[in-house]
Amino acid sequence: MKLYWAPHTRAFRTLWMMEEAGIPYERELVDINDGSLQTERYRAINPMMKVPALEHGEAKMAESGAICAYVADLAPEANLAPPIGDPARGRYLHWMFFDAACLEAAFVERMAKVEIPSRAAGWGSFDRVMDVVENLISPGPWVLGDRFSAADVMLGSDIWYGIELLKVIKDHPILEDYSARCVARPAFQRAEAIEAEALAAKG
Repeated sequence: MKLYWAPHTRAFRTLWMMEEAGIPYERELVDINDGSLQTERYRAINPMMKVPALEHGEAKMAESGAICAYVADLAPEANLAPPIGDPARGRYLHWMFFDAACLEAAFVERMAKVEIPSRAAGWGSFDRVMDVVENLISPGPWVLGDRFSAADVMLGSDIWYGIELLKVIKDHPILEDYSARCVARPAFQRAEAIEAEALAAKG
């Protein structure tokens, strides 16, 4: 299994996911600025020519949420996804897809100061998304209650980015506490160390 990734991109969540899953994988560091993605070989893996992407035998895929869901199902022993037939799987899938559909769009709305009527925006509004996520996390500690899952990798990585890097989430202590729980996980810290090493080597 090979993960194509680059630091400070959405590929971080897949790097974190691989570390949580604990299954053997190979990393291929990609420079997103030097044309490395503009090849026919890479286009066959990810037609959008972005990271992350994953190769696993004949399986080739992109989209970080899809990769995280795929890896979670490949590693049932890691208990990162409710199995098919478990009633919790419905909510798990809901929050796996919520991230790209609503949370990231809400970030763009706030950062770009885009004004779209909430009835027309699929995510409603930035404030609505923040309220929904806070209500989700408030019972804690994780998206599925006491059970950490790949949905926390998806949601937690974006909450962390929103607080620490994008600075778009402010004065939301419930989300700050949730982010701190995510950051405290050993797999998150290993993923951070991998990124830090790659950035240091690049100079």
